[in-house]
Amino acid sequence: MFTPSTEAMLARMEDAWRQTQRQLELIDRQITRRMTAILPQLARRQTGYRRGKALDGRTLLERYRANLAGLTAERQPEIDALAKKLARQEAAIAALRNRTELASEPDWRAG
Repeated sequence: MFTPSTEAMLARMEDAWRQTQRQLELIDRQITRRMTAILPQLARRQTGYRRGKALDGRTLLERYRANLAGLTAERQPEIDALAKKLARQEAAIAALRNRTELASEPDWRAG
């Protein structure tokens, strides 16, 4: 059973989990936005385009993937740290819920 202090602690822990989740989503949106900005430049670099040849989709896709991998690699330490933090927070919330015998309540991550 929850005491008022336990409820408050659980609420703070869940809020911290949501904030960490939002930070991860923000990084994902930033990478997506940068790739969207880079995409027109990738298409312009293709040789032969000005001479009337069709764009080579494979080359464009390879450049896209290479740029995406580079952008993701830049942020990978931050992504890894947040993912670990998220896992620790989930474990702490689950442990608190189990200790207070409320494991049967609805999933707290849904809201």
